[in-house]
Amino acid sequence: MSRVLAVASIAALLIVPSMTARAESDDSSKLRLDLMLEWESVASPQLSPDGKQIVFTRSWIDKVNDKRKSELWIMDSDGGRPRHLVEGSEPQWSPDGRRIAFLREGKPNGPQIHVMWMDTREVTQITRVEKKPSTIRWSPDAKQLAFRMVVPEEEKLFKLKLPKRPKGAQWADDPKVITRLAYRRDRRGYRPQGFYHLFVVDAEGGTPRQVTDGDYDHQAGEWTPDGTKLVCSGLREEDADWQISESEIYAVDVATGAVEQLTDRRGPDANPKVSPDGRWIAYQGFDYVGHTYHVWALYVMDVEAREPRLLTADLDRRTADILWSRDSRSIYFTARSEGSRNLYRADLAGRVEQLTSGQLAFAASDLGARGLVVGIRSTAYEPADVARFDARSGKLERLTRVNDDILARLQLGEVEEIRYASVDGLEIQGWIVKPPDFDPSRKYPLILRIHGGPHAMYGVQFDFEMQNHAAEGFVVLYTNPRGSDGYGKEFGNAINHAYPGRDYDDLMRGVDAVIARGYVDEENLFVYGGSGGGVLTCWVVGMTDRFRAAVSMYPVTNWISFVGTTDGPYWYHNFEQYPWESIAEHWQRSPLRLVGNVTTPTLLITGELDLRTPMAQTEEYYQALKMRKVESAMVRIPDEYHGASGRHVSNRLRRILYVREWFNKYRSRDEAALEPAATAARE
Repeated sequence: MSRVLAVASIAALLIVPSMTARAESDDSSKLRLDLMLEWESVASPQLSPDGKQIVFTRSWIDKVNDKRKSELWIMDSDGGRPRHLVEGSEPQWSPDGRRIAFLREGKPNGPQIHVMWMDTREVTQITRVEKKPSTIRWSPDAKQLAFRMVVPEEEKLFKLKLPKRPKGAQWADDPKVITRLAYRRDRRGYRPQGFYHLFVVDAEGGTPRQVTDGDYDHQAGEWTPDGTKLVCSGLREEDADWQISESEIYAVDVATGAVEQLTDRRGPDANPKVSPDGRWIAYQGFDYVGHTYHVWALYVMDVEAREPRLLTADLDRRTADILWSRDSRSIYFTARSEGSRNLYRADLAGRVEQLTSGQLAFAASDLGARGLVVGIRSTAYEPADVARFDARSGKLERLTRVNDDILARLQLGEVEEIRYASVDGLEIQGWIVKPPDFDPSRKYPLILRIHGGPHAMYGVQFDFEMQNHAAEGFVVLYTNPRGSDGYGKEFGNAINHAYPGRDYDDLMRGVDAVIARGYVDEENLFVYGGSGGGVLTCWVVGMTDRFRAAVSMYPVTNWISFVGTTDGPYWYHNFEQYPWESIAEHWQRSPLRLVGNVTTPTLLITGELDLRTPMAQTEEYYQALKMRKVESAMVRIPDEYHGASGRHVSNRLRRILYVREWFNKYRSRDEAALEPAATAARE
């Protein structure tokens, strides 16, 4: 398809982001981008032990300091009397309900564990550690707090003794010696940060005591009811296979540090939860069989017999959010399926019952008496809010409405589900977001948005970014091509050792299906995505020239160089062999191989601190485009990691604007295409 491209100054675009070809809408009834600065979010709802109150995290955007601020709020369990408690996040009730432990900035610096007494609202700082504590857990007698924290790794290979430095000398920083494959990197480069270990501290304050050691990571520690042990999952480096995060379940004696391994198989076991009576441990895991996609199933183990039992053999969906009933007879959990996330319950015999249904996303976080579950709920038109499910009535009830003050005066775009057949007849699910003032007799530009992962899932939850694009006059299509989560093992493994592949066909068939509806301007098609979506965006423009412009965010473009530079070297599992053993296969799946076909104007966006898909991946592709004289630009976002908009709120605004301005730069100026079909025919 030939086309004439309107060429403007790329420098002006990048230096002055507000100078757009089409100005952002100032219609007060539309979801404008500036409203993101007023957006609030909720997280971590926790029921008080008596079931009468819920404490949760409520976050807002500090526009002056360009970051999100978190506060603890409390309300009655029916949603009544919501009120502010204190600055902080990640609240945890003490077993007696008299105190709440939480994280808040403290001394000497960074997040510290604090405790609030609920009768007086007095707050005490409990820890004064140098690294951030996380996953706080109260001991059953409420006398101790367990948490996990990074312990820096000691230099073991070299013991250098330099000559004495002269007084006042400014010598270079010490080099970083790397001896492990599983290193982590910080913003300064190759610097091992150590391992996560479990600690306990007196609930009234004091010096934390390290409970675990060794060169491997420990996940959150769950107390046994007698308060003598912490049950956790751990990854030992010597047991690790970098095609998979190999892990097991362990019980750690709090007093002695003695470790007992509870599981042993080829595959990960993680997220253990101890039953209230102490007889059972529920956890997630799977048997590794060499696939790139596995369904995390729900297991239960008798603590005495040590015999694992699979509870969700017939579900074929990934489980999450494990919660024990108070009587230790059943386990509540959530599972993602076909764009939704609903609540389930399994008894110890493996009988599974779905408790909620419909087009919603519900993430459970706590369970009280008589089957009262609290969590976070969202739908296509309702952003995330605290909600509760009552097992007795079967009712899921929304308890907060933190963004209703904004949405009350807005007109959102309609979200419509679409299902269509791909090239081999495989059914693909997706959604269309239409402009708020949508008129089916008009022609609209189309944005295809591609999710990352690739084993991830777009769903029915509210999405500010897609609604904002729709408010600016675009029809937005987002789909779950083969390889996506939420459709079972076979669907997820349809790209096993074949990525990218037919997932490209799934995306193009989706575009064709929307065009067939008659309201899309075929001369104004655009595509973008991040991470795995960035991979496929580069693949798309290497396979077709049907899109007027594309934006690839934090992509992998060369699988050969990627394996040796990413912070996740286990990514080689997309292929049968290491890259040096199968150069041809790695090159065959690399978008860079197709760069010679690209004519589509392409913008690349990546955070300069990205370690998952390093900046060099973007640079390789950008330079290839420039050598071929393809209209292109590269945006390097400073002080941002993978995702390019997590550390600073303003960077998310920039990222969205760069995408849309790039599309508007190359958008056809044939305004007749936007007129009703009948009017255009008369003209």
